[in-house]
Amino acid sequence: MAITLKVNERDYLVDVEPDSPLLWAIRDTIGLTGTKFGCGIAECGACTVLVDGRAVRSCMFPVGSAESTAITTIEGLAKDGTLHRVQQAWIDHQVPQCGYCQSGMIMSVVALLNRHRNPTDAEIDAEVTNACRCSTYHRVRQAIRLAASRMPT
Repeated sequence: MAITLKVNERDYLVDVEPDSPLLWAIRDTIGLTGTKFGCGIAECGACTVLVDGRAVRSCMFPVGSAESTAITTIEGLAKDGTLHRVQQAWIDHQVPQCGYCQSGMIMSVVALLNRHRNPTDAEIDAEVTNACRCSTYHRVRQAIRLAASRMPT
């Protein structure tokens, strides 16, 4: 079945079943591989993308539910050669170690900061539930604080 997806401000016609996971349409059909497969049960967060600005775990999000939405992947965050403030904060605090989970973690943080300009620890804990095997959570929190301080007024 042909479904039109708007990914990173560009339209893609994908021929997939509506109940197929969005992750596979993004990676295998469109070819954007920054979004990672982790657990396949929406627990780890490696597959997190933004759908209409909301963080979703794309491994369990049906493609049919993504039609007529704006999807943003890690590849769509930087604009005109400038990293998104969360991406830059990640670099400034040297957050990644192995890096596998980082694209999903960054997307969750972008969604968090879109909802809370200066998030509390409780809001961070509630909304950024991505798993990181390298346990860089302390650096993640520092990077979130830095990115929040760089929010435009």
